[in-house]
Amino acid sequence: MDTENTEEFALPRSRAANERLHALIPGGAHTYAKGDDQYPENLAPVISHGHGAHVWDVDGNRYVEYGSGLRSVSLGHAHPRVLEAVRRQLDRGSNFVRPSIVEVEAAERFLATVPTAEMVKFAKNGSDATTAAVRLARAATGRPRVALCADHPFFSVDDWFIGTTPMSAGIPAATNELTVAFPYGDLAATEELLTRYQDEVACLILEPATHTEPPPGYLAGLRRLADRHGCVLIFDEMITGLRWSEAGAQGLYGVVPDLSTFGKALGNGFAVSALAGRRELMELGGLRPSGDRVFLLSTTHGAETHSLAAATAVLTTYAEEGVTARLHALGERLAAGVRDAAASMGVGDHIVVRGRASNLVFATLDEHRQPSQRYRTLFLRRLLAGGVLAPSFVVSSALDDADIDHTVDVVAQACAVYRKALDAADPTPWLGGRPVKPVFRRLA
Repeated sequence: MDTENTEEFALPRSRAANERLHALIPGGAHTYAKGDDQYPENLAPVISHGHGAHVWDVDGNRYVEYGSGLRSVSLGHAHPRVLEAVRRQLDRGSNFVRPSIVEVEAAERFLATVPTAEMVKFAKNGSDATTAAVRLARAATGRPRVALCADHPFFSVDDWFIGTTPMSAGIPAATNELTVAFPYGDLAATEELLTRYQDEVACLILEPATHTEPPPGYLAGLRRLADRHGCVLIFDEMITGLRWSEAGAQGLYGVVPDLSTFGKALGNGFAVSALAGRRELMELGGLRPSGDRVFLLSTTHGAETHSLAAATAVLTTYAEEGVTARLHALGERLAAGVRDAAASMGVGDHIVVRGRASNLVFATLDEHRQPSQRYRTLFLRRLLAGGVLAPSFVVSSALDDADIDHTVDVVAQACAVYRKALDAADPTPWLGGRPVKPVFRRLA
Protein backbone atom coordinates (compact mmCIF):
# COMPACT_ATOMS: atom_id res chain seq x y z
CA MET A 1 0.00 0.00 0.00
CA ASP A 2 1.19 3.54 -0.79
CA THR A 3 2.80 4.97 2.32
CA GLU A 4 1.42 8.39 1.44
CA ASN A 5 -2.24 7.46 1.24
CA THR A 6 -4.26 5.03 3.35
CA GLU A 7 -7.67 6.40 2.35
CA GLU A 8 -8.38 3.15 0.53
CA PHE A 9 -8.02 1.26 3.83
CA ALA A 10 -11.50 1.17 5.35
CA LEU A 11 -13.36 -1.12 7.72
CA PRO A 12 -17.06 -0.80 6.85
CA ARG A 13 -18.15 -4.02 8.56
CA SER A 14 -16.12 -3.25 11.65
CA ARG A 15 -17.61 0.24 11.72
CA ALA A 16 -21.14 -1.20 11.57
CA ALA A 17 -20.29 -3.75 14.24
CA ASN A 18 -18.92 -1.00 16.49
CA GLU A 19 -22.23 0.85 16.17
CA ARG A 20 -24.06 -2.31 17.26
CA LEU A 21 -21.64 -2.73 20.17
CA HIS A 22 -22.20 0.83 21.43
CA ALA A 23 -25.98 0.44 21.14
CA LEU A 24 -25.99 -2.57 23.45
CA ILE A 25 -22.81 -2.44 25.59
CA PRO A 26 -21.72 0.65 27.56
CA GLY A 27 -18.42 1.76 26.05
CA GLY A 28 -18.77 -0.62 23.13
CA ALA A 29 -16.46 -3.18 24.74
CA HIS A 30 -16.08 -5.11 27.97
CA THR A 31 -12.74 -3.50 28.81
CA TYR A 32 -12.10 0.23 28.41
CA ALA A 33 -8.65 -0.52 26.99
CA LYS A 34 -10.37 -2.28 24.06
CA GLY A 35 -12.59 0.71 23.27
CA ASP A 36 -12.74 2.14 19.77
CA ASP A 37 -11.57 5.48 21.23
CA GLN A 38 -8.15 3.82 21.55
CA TYR A 39 -7.91 3.55 17.76
CA PRO A 40 -8.03 6.02 14.86
CA GLU A 41 -11.53 7.12 13.89
CA ASN A 42 -13.40 4.42 11.94
CA LEU A 43 -10.35 2.16 12.06
CA ALA A 44 -11.11 0.05 15.13
CA PRO A 45 -11.18 -3.55 13.87
CA VAL A 46 -13.82 -5.89 15.27
CA ILE A 47 -12.27 -9.35 15.45
CA SER A 48 -13.71 -12.41 13.76
CA HIS A 49 -11.14 -14.97 14.91
CA GLY A 50 -7.50 -15.56 15.68
CA HIS A 51 -4.88 -18.25 15.32
CA GLY A 52 -1.36 -18.14 16.62
CA ALA A 53 -0.02 -14.58 16.35
CA HIS A 54 -2.62 -13.49 13.78
CA VAL A 55 -6.18 -12.21 13.97
CA TRP A 56 -8.78 -11.53 11.27
CA ASP A 57 -11.37 -8.77 11.45
CA VAL A 58 -14.96 -8.98 10.21
CA ASP A 59 -13.87 -7.14 7.06
CA GLY A 60 -11.54 -10.02 6.18
CA ASN A 61 -8.22 -8.28 6.94
CA ARG A 62 -5.44 -10.25 8.61
CA TYR A 63 -3.14 -8.63 11.17
CA VAL A 64 -0.01 -9.54 13.07
CA GLU A 65 -1.26 -8.94 16.60
CA TYR A 66 0.59 -7.59 19.64
CA GLY A 67 -0.60 -7.30 23.22
CA SER A 68 -3.04 -10.14 22.53
CA GLY A 69 -5.99 -10.19 24.91
CA LEU A 70 -4.48 -7.28 26.86
CA ARG A 71 -1.33 -9.38 27.39
CA SER A 72 -3.25 -12.52 28.37
CA VAL A 73 -2.71 -14.64 25.24
CA SER A 74 1.03 -15.10 25.59
CA LEU A 75 1.20 -18.48 23.80
CA GLY A 76 -0.86 -17.34 20.83
CA HIS A 77 -4.50 -17.94 19.97
CA ALA A 78 -5.94 -21.47 19.99
CA HIS A 79 -2.74 -22.96 21.39
CA PRO A 80 -3.03 -26.73 20.81
CA ARG A 81 -1.69 -27.85 24.18
CA VAL A 82 -4.04 -25.55 26.06
CA LEU A 83 -7.04 -26.45 23.91
CA GLU A 84 -6.37 -30.17 24.38
CA ALA A 85 -6.42 -29.72 28.17
CA VAL A 86 -9.61 -27.68 27.99
CA ARG A 87 -11.38 -30.15 25.70
CA ARG A 88 -10.57 -33.01 28.06
CA GLN A 89 -12.54 -31.23 30.78
CA LEU A 90 -15.51 -30.04 28.74
CA ASP A 91 -17.06 -33.50 28.54
CA ARG A 92 -16.46 -34.10 32.26
CA GLY A 93 -18.47 -31.15 33.61
CA SER A 94 -17.38 -27.60 34.35
CA ASN A 95 -18.65 -26.83 37.87
CA PHE A 96 -19.83 -28.88 40.83
CA VAL A 97 -21.30 -28.50 44.32
CA ARG A 98 -17.96 -29.60 45.82
CA PRO A 99 -14.34 -29.01 44.79
CA SER A 100 -13.07 -31.04 41.84
CA ILE A 101 -9.73 -32.80 41.74
CA VAL A 102 -8.72 -30.30 39.04
CA GLU A 103 -8.56 -27.59 41.71
CA VAL A 104 -5.87 -29.27 43.77
CA GLU A 105 -3.94 -30.27 40.64
CA ALA A 106 -3.93 -26.66 39.45
CA ALA A 107 -2.87 -25.43 42.89
CA GLU A 108 -0.04 -27.96 43.05
CA ARG A 109 1.22 -26.94 39.61
CA PHE A 110 0.98 -23.23 40.44
CA LEU A 111 2.86 -23.54 43.73
CA ALA A 112 5.53 -25.69 42.08
CA THR A 113 6.00 -22.92 39.51
CA VAL A 114 5.88 -20.08 42.07
CA PRO A 115 7.67 -21.67 45.05
CA THR A 116 7.88 -18.36 46.91
CA ALA A 117 4.14 -18.76 47.69
CA GLU A 118 2.75 -21.31 50.13
CA MET A 119 -0.98 -21.23 49.32
CA VAL A 120 -3.09 -20.10 46.37
CA LYS A 121 -6.73 -19.37 45.66
CA PHE A 122 -8.11 -18.97 42.15
CA ALA A 123 -10.65 -16.49 40.80
CA LYS A 124 -11.73 -15.24 37.38
CA ASN A 125 -10.26 -11.73 37.11
CA GLY A 126 -7.41 -9.66 38.42
CA SER A 127 -9.53 -7.11 40.26
CA ASP A 128 -11.04 -9.74 42.54
CA ALA A 129 -7.60 -11.06 43.40
CA THR A 130 -6.03 -7.68 44.19
CA THR A 131 -9.04 -6.57 46.24
CA ALA A 132 -8.92 -9.83 48.17
CA ALA A 133 -5.23 -9.17 48.91
CA VAL A 134 -6.06 -5.68 50.19
CA ARG A 135 -8.90 -7.00 52.35
CA LEU A 136 -6.63 -9.70 53.76
CA ALA A 137 -3.94 -7.14 54.57
CA ARG A 138 -6.45 -4.93 56.37
CA ALA A 139 -7.78 -7.88 58.36
CA ALA A 140 -4.29 -9.11 59.30
CA THR A 141 -3.04 -5.68 60.41
CA GLY A 142 -6.24 -4.09 61.70
CA ARG A 143 -5.31 -0.97 59.71
CA PRO A 144 -7.50 0.98 57.28
CA ARG A 145 -5.18 2.59 54.72
CA VAL A 146 -3.91 1.18 51.43
CA ALA A 147 -0.67 2.56 49.98
CA LEU A 148 -0.40 1.98 46.24
CA CYS A 149 2.28 2.83 43.75
CA ALA A 150 1.24 6.05 42.00
CA ASP A 151 3.32 5.28 38.91
CA HIS A 152 1.47 2.11 37.95
CA PRO A 153 -1.64 2.47 35.81
CA PHE A 154 -4.15 -0.09 37.07
CA PHE A 155 -4.82 -2.36 40.03
CA SER A 156 -8.55 -3.01 40.30
CA VAL A 157 -12.05 -1.96 39.23
CA ASP A 158 -12.97 -1.70 42.92
CA ASP A 159 -13.49 1.54 44.82
CA TRP A 160 -10.18 1.56 46.72
CA PHE A 161 -8.34 2.03 43.41
CA ILE A 162 -10.79 3.59 40.94
CA GLY A 163 -11.28 6.49 43.34
CA THR A 164 -7.67 7.49 42.59
CA THR A 165 -8.28 7.79 38.83
CA PRO A 166 -9.94 10.58 36.80
CA MET A 167 -12.95 8.22 36.42
CA SER A 168 -13.86 8.46 40.11
CA ALA A 169 -17.55 9.33 39.77
CA GLY A 170 -19.63 7.25 42.18
CA ILE A 171 -16.82 6.61 44.66
CA PRO A 172 -17.45 8.06 48.15
CA ALA A 173 -14.90 10.59 49.38
CA ALA A 174 -14.50 8.60 52.59
CA THR A 175 -13.27 5.64 50.54
CA ASN A 176 -10.83 7.78 48.55
CA GLU A 177 -9.29 9.13 51.75
CA LEU A 178 -8.19 5.66 52.78
CA THR A 179 -5.96 5.20 49.71
CA VAL A 180 -2.58 6.95 49.67
CA ALA A 181 0.21 6.76 47.10
CA PHE A 182 3.97 6.38 46.95
CA PRO A 183 6.34 6.88 43.98
CA TYR A 184 8.08 3.93 42.36
CA GLY A 185 11.78 3.63 43.07
CA ASP A 186 11.86 6.16 45.93
CA LEU A 187 12.38 4.41 49.28
CA ALA A 188 12.80 7.67 51.18
CA ALA A 189 9.41 8.98 50.02
CA THR A 190 7.78 5.66 50.90
CA GLU A 191 9.29 5.69 54.36
CA GLU A 192 8.09 9.27 54.87
CA LEU A 193 4.57 8.15 53.89
CA LEU A 194 4.64 5.23 56.31
CA THR A 195 5.90 7.52 59.08
CA ARG A 196 3.23 10.14 58.35
CA TYR A 197 0.53 7.49 58.61
CA GLN A 198 2.23 5.56 61.38
CA ASP A 199 0.34 2.35 62.25
CA GLU A 200 -2.41 3.18 59.71
CA VAL A 201 -1.11 1.59 56.49
CA ALA A 202 -2.23 -2.01 55.99
CA CYS A 203 -0.23 -2.71 52.84
CA LEU A 204 2.09 -1.53 50.13
CA ILE A 205 0.80 -2.71 46.73
CA LEU A 206 2.71 -2.28 43.49
CA GLU A 207 3.76 -3.93 40.27
CA PRO A 208 7.31 -5.07 41.06
CA ALA A 209 8.44 -3.90 37.60
CA THR A 210 6.87 -2.33 34.53
CA HIS A 211 8.47 -0.38 31.70
CA THR A 212 11.62 0.17 33.72
CA GLU A 213 13.70 -2.20 35.79
CA PRO A 214 13.54 -1.66 39.57
CA PRO A 215 16.53 0.34 40.83
CA PRO A 216 19.17 -1.84 42.49
CA GLY A 217 18.06 -2.77 45.99
CA TYR A 218 14.64 -1.14 45.63
CA LEU A 219 12.41 -4.20 46.05
CA ALA A 220 14.54 -5.51 48.91
CA GLY A 221 14.31 -2.07 50.49
CA LEU A 222 10.51 -2.14 50.25
CA ARG A 223 10.58 -5.56 51.90
CA ARG A 224 12.54 -4.10 54.83
CA LEU A 225 10.23 -1.07 55.08
CA ALA A 226 7.14 -3.26 55.16
CA ASP A 227 8.67 -5.40 57.91
CA ARG A 228 9.78 -2.39 59.94
CA HIS A 229 6.39 -0.69 59.76
CA GLY A 230 4.32 -3.84 60.16
CA CYS A 231 2.48 -3.69 56.85
CA VAL A 232 1.87 -6.31 54.17
CA LEU A 233 3.90 -6.21 50.95
CA ILE A 234 1.76 -7.12 47.90
CA PHE A 235 3.16 -7.65 44.41
CA ASP A 236 0.66 -7.28 41.57
CA GLU A 237 2.11 -9.81 39.11
CA MET A 238 -0.76 -9.69 36.61
CA ILE A 239 1.70 -8.64 33.90
CA THR A 240 5.06 -9.74 35.30
CA GLY A 241 3.81 -13.22 36.16
CA LEU A 242 5.29 -15.70 33.64
CA ARG A 243 6.57 -12.85 31.43
CA TRP A 244 9.50 -11.87 33.69
CA SER A 245 10.22 -15.46 34.70
CA GLU A 246 8.09 -18.55 35.13
CA ALA A 247 7.87 -17.55 38.81
CA GLY A 248 7.20 -13.91 38.01
CA ALA A 249 9.19 -10.89 39.09
CA GLN A 250 9.56 -12.27 42.60
CA GLY A 251 11.32 -15.29 41.11
CA LEU A 252 13.56 -13.12 38.92
CA TYR A 253 14.57 -10.53 41.51
CA GLY A 254 14.59 -12.83 44.54
CA VAL A 255 12.39 -10.67 46.77
CA VAL A 256 9.46 -12.49 48.37
CA PRO A 257 6.24 -10.52 48.98
CA ASP A 258 3.70 -11.48 51.61
CA LEU A 259 0.99 -11.75 48.97
CA SER A 260 0.98 -11.67 45.18
CA THR A 261 -1.64 -11.73 42.47
CA PHE A 262 -1.44 -13.37 39.05
CA GLY A 263 -3.61 -13.44 35.94
CA LYS A 264 -3.21 -12.40 32.29
CA ALA A 265 -0.83 -15.04 30.87
CA LEU A 266 -1.94 -17.61 33.45
CA GLY A 267 -4.86 -18.85 31.33
CA ASN A 268 -3.73 -17.91 27.80
CA GLY A 269 -7.04 -16.10 27.33
CA PHE A 270 -9.18 -18.31 29.55
CA ALA A 271 -10.55 -16.54 32.61
CA VAL A 272 -8.40 -17.36 35.63
CA SER A 273 -6.51 -15.33 38.22
CA ALA A 274 -4.76 -16.21 41.45
CA LEU A 275 -4.06 -14.82 44.89
CA ALA A 276 -0.99 -16.43 46.43
CA GLY A 277 1.15 -15.89 49.47
CA ARG A 278 2.27 -16.81 52.94
CA ARG A 279 0.25 -19.54 54.65
CA GLU A 280 -0.07 -17.47 57.83
CA LEU A 281 -1.95 -14.77 55.92
CA MET A 282 -3.83 -16.91 53.43
CA GLU A 283 -5.24 -19.17 56.15
CA LEU A 284 -7.06 -16.16 57.62
CA GLY A 285 -9.47 -16.70 54.75
CA GLY A 286 -9.79 -20.42 55.46
CA LEU A 287 -11.72 -22.62 57.88
CA ARG A 288 -8.94 -23.58 60.28
CA PRO A 289 -7.98 -20.43 62.21
CA SER A 290 -9.76 -19.16 65.30
CA GLY A 291 -10.94 -15.57 65.54
CA ASP A 292 -12.93 -13.36 63.20
CA ARG A 293 -13.31 -14.84 59.72
CA VAL A 294 -12.09 -13.05 56.60
CA PHE A 295 -14.26 -13.25 53.49
CA LEU A 296 -11.32 -13.81 51.18
CA LEU A 297 -12.43 -15.08 47.76
CA SER A 298 -15.67 -16.95 47.16
CA THR A 299 -16.62 -17.10 43.50
CA THR A 300 -19.06 -19.45 41.80
CA HIS A 301 -16.89 -19.71 38.69
CA GLY A 302 -13.43 -19.51 40.26
CA ALA A 303 -13.10 -23.29 40.08
CA GLU A 304 -14.39 -23.82 36.54
CA THR A 305 -12.58 -26.95 35.51
CA HIS A 306 -11.71 -25.95 31.95
CA SER A 307 -10.10 -22.65 33.03
CA LEU A 308 -8.02 -24.36 35.71
CA ALA A 309 -7.05 -27.04 33.20
CA ALA A 310 -5.95 -24.23 30.87
CA ALA A 311 -3.83 -22.69 33.64
CA THR A 312 -2.21 -26.03 34.41
CA ALA A 313 -1.40 -26.54 30.74
CA VAL A 314 0.00 -23.01 30.44
CA LEU A 315 2.26 -23.43 33.48
CA THR A 316 3.47 -26.80 32.19
CA THR A 317 4.14 -25.39 28.72
CA TYR A 318 6.14 -22.47 30.10
CA ALA A 319 8.25 -24.78 32.23
CA GLU A 320 8.89 -27.45 29.61
CA GLU A 321 9.26 -25.29 26.49
CA GLY A 322 11.16 -22.27 27.85
CA VAL A 323 8.44 -19.85 26.79
CA THR A 324 9.68 -16.91 28.87
CA ALA A 325 13.10 -17.07 27.20
CA ARG A 326 11.42 -17.15 23.78
CA LEU A 327 9.32 -14.08 24.65
CA HIS A 328 12.49 -12.21 25.55
CA ALA A 329 14.28 -13.30 22.36
CA LEU A 330 11.35 -12.26 20.15
CA GLY A 331 11.02 -8.95 21.97
CA GLU A 332 14.72 -8.18 21.61
CA ARG A 333 14.56 -8.83 17.85
CA LEU A 334 11.47 -6.64 17.51
CA ALA A 335 12.85 -3.79 19.63
CA ALA A 336 16.10 -3.72 17.67
CA GLY A 337 14.24 -3.71 14.36
CA VAL A 338 11.84 -0.93 15.33
CA ARG A 339 14.63 1.22 16.75
CA ASP A 340 16.72 0.79 13.60
CA ALA A 341 13.73 1.60 11.39
CA ALA A 342 12.89 4.70 13.38
CA ALA A 343 16.50 5.90 13.38
CA SER A 344 16.88 5.34 9.64
CA MET A 345 13.83 7.53 9.00
CA GLY A 346 15.05 10.26 11.34
CA VAL A 347 12.45 9.70 14.07
CA GLY A 348 14.49 7.67 16.53
CA ASP A 349 13.94 10.30 19.21
CA HIS A 350 10.20 10.39 18.60
CA ILE A 351 9.12 6.74 18.35
CA VAL A 352 10.61 5.22 21.46
CA VAL A 353 10.44 1.54 22.40
CA ARG A 354 10.49 0.92 26.15
CA GLY A 355 10.19 -1.89 28.61
CA ARG A 356 11.43 -5.38 29.22
CA ALA A 357 11.82 -7.35 26.00
CA SER A 358 8.88 -9.59 26.93
CA ASN A 359 6.64 -6.58 27.59
CA LEU A 360 7.47 -3.80 25.12
CA VAL A 361 5.48 -0.60 24.76
CA PHE A 362 6.13 2.42 22.59
CA ALA A 363 5.90 6.17 23.08
CA THR A 364 4.97 8.59 20.30
CA LEU A 365 6.56 11.99 20.84
CA ASP A 366 5.84 15.25 19.04
CA GLU A 367 8.26 17.80 17.59
CA HIS A 368 8.99 18.96 21.16
CA ARG A 369 9.57 15.37 22.25
CA GLN A 370 6.46 15.36 24.41
CA PRO A 371 3.98 12.44 24.48
CA SER A 372 1.34 13.00 21.82
CA GLN A 373 -1.99 11.26 21.22
CA ARG A 374 -2.16 12.89 17.79
CA TYR A 375 1.15 11.37 16.69
CA ARG A 376 0.08 8.06 18.22
CA THR A 377 -3.01 8.21 16.01
CA LEU A 378 -0.89 8.75 12.89
CA PHE A 379 1.37 5.85 13.85
CA LEU A 380 -1.47 3.43 14.66
CA ARG A 381 -3.28 4.34 11.45
CA ARG A 382 -0.23 3.42 9.36
CA LEU A 383 0.33 0.19 11.28
CA LEU A 384 -3.27 -0.91 10.77
CA ALA A 385 -3.11 -0.17 7.04
CA GLY A 386 0.00 -2.37 6.89
CA GLY A 387 -1.66 -5.28 8.68
CA VAL A 388 -0.20 -4.75 12.15
CA LEU A 389 -2.53 -4.47 15.16
CA ALA A 390 -0.29 -3.04 17.84
CA PRO A 391 -1.57 -0.93 20.74
CA SER A 392 1.75 -2.05 22.22
CA PHE A 393 4.63 -4.23 21.06
CA VAL A 394 3.98 -6.95 23.65
CA VAL A 395 4.93 -10.22 21.98
CA SER A 396 3.40 -13.70 22.10
CA SER A 397 5.46 -16.85 21.65
CA ALA A 398 3.46 -17.64 18.47
CA LEU A 399 5.24 -14.90 16.53
CA ASP A 400 7.96 -15.96 14.11
CA ASP A 401 10.80 -14.14 12.39
CA ALA A 402 8.64 -13.41 9.33
CA ASP A 403 6.05 -11.70 11.54
CA ILE A 404 8.75 -9.57 13.15
CA ASP A 405 10.28 -8.68 9.78
CA HIS A 406 6.87 -7.69 8.39
CA THR A 407 6.19 -5.54 11.45
CA VAL A 408 9.51 -3.75 11.11
CA ASP A 409 8.84 -3.07 7.41
CA VAL A 410 5.44 -1.56 8.25
CA VAL A 411 6.97 0.48 11.07
CA ALA A 412 9.54 1.86 8.62
CA GLN A 413 6.75 2.99 6.28
CA ALA A 414 4.92 4.57 9.19
CA CYS A 415 8.10 6.35 10.27
CA ALA A 416 8.48 7.92 6.83
CA VAL A 417 5.08 9.57 7.23
CA TYR A 418 5.84 10.44 10.85
CA ARG A 419 8.92 12.34 9.63
CA LYS A 420 6.79 14.37 7.23
CA ALA A 421 4.38 15.27 10.02
CA LEU A 422 7.26 16.34 12.26
CA ASP A 423 8.70 18.50 9.50
CA ALA A 424 5.29 20.13 9.10
CA ALA A 425 4.97 20.41 12.90
CA ASP A 426 1.39 19.24 12.42
CA PRO A 427 0.16 15.62 12.06
CA THR A 428 -3.45 16.71 11.30
CA PRO A 429 -3.39 15.90 7.54
CA TRP A 430 -2.48 12.30 8.37
CA LEU A 431 -4.95 11.62 11.20
CA GLY A 432 -8.12 10.85 9.25
CA GLY A 433 -10.29 12.10 12.12
CA ARG A 434 -10.18 12.68 15.86
CA PRO A 435 -7.10 11.54 17.79
CA VAL A 436 -7.05 8.50 20.02
CA LYS A 437 -7.75 9.17 23.70
CA PRO A 438 -6.28 8.06 27.03
CA VAL A 439 -8.25 5.32 28.79
CA PHE A 440 -8.50 7.18 32.08
CA ARG A 441 -10.05 10.61 31.57
CA ARG A 442 -12.81 12.50 33.38
CA LEU A 443 -15.00 13.33 30.37
CA ALA A 444 -16.02 11.07 27.49
